[in-house]
Amino acid sequence: MLAIIEAAGWPIWPLILASVLTLAIIIERFISLRQKEVAPRGLLEGVVQEYRKQGVTAEMLGRLSMGSHLARIFGAGLRNAKAPREVMKESIEEAGRAAAHDLERFLTALGTIASIAPLLGLLGTVIGMVEIFGAQTPSGGNPAVLAHGISIALYNTAFGLIVAIPSMIFYRFFRTRVEALVVEMEQQAIKLVEMVHGERT
Repeated sequence: MLAIIEAAGWPIWPLILASVLTLAIIIERFISLRQKEVAPRGLLEGVVQEYRKQGVTAEMLGRLSMGSHLARIFGAGLRNAKAPREVMKESIEEAGRAAAHDLERFLTALGTIASIAPLLGLLGTVIGMVEIFGAQTPSGGNPAVLAHGISIALYNTAFGLIVAIPSMIFYRFFRTRVEALVVEMEQQAIKLVEMVHGERT
């Protein structure tokens, strides 16, 4: 591997950095976008049951504010449980927007890496081609310099694609995952509003 990096020359270093960032983002998003971290199963039923038993308490709100994204949304709504339905709904929407923003963290960076990695590979290709043509003289070219230029061109192109393809796959995967989680949280929040205001049992 080290021999490939040496053969590819300095243009491969930005691609190596991009690959490390991509791996870090993918691992972080896999951990952060787990169901239990965002919208645990059974949370709505537990919150509604507690609300019906003892109403909104400071202990409940404190626990919800330290919980998952959905728990924080429920906490924002229950702070306004005695207010009109529209006020409660607005507070939930504000908390939901903040949660959605947090769920999308680092996805823009992942999408950017997916877009620019082929361009970085192309830059390495161009630099390699420049070396190839720069090595040409009227009396002929130096084979060692020609081989080095071709290595830079091919290795950088290949590595740019190797970084870009998984980045784009995981970017699309995480975007779909976030959209599904946001829809699920919206549905749960609507149910909470309806249950608190007696529109749903």
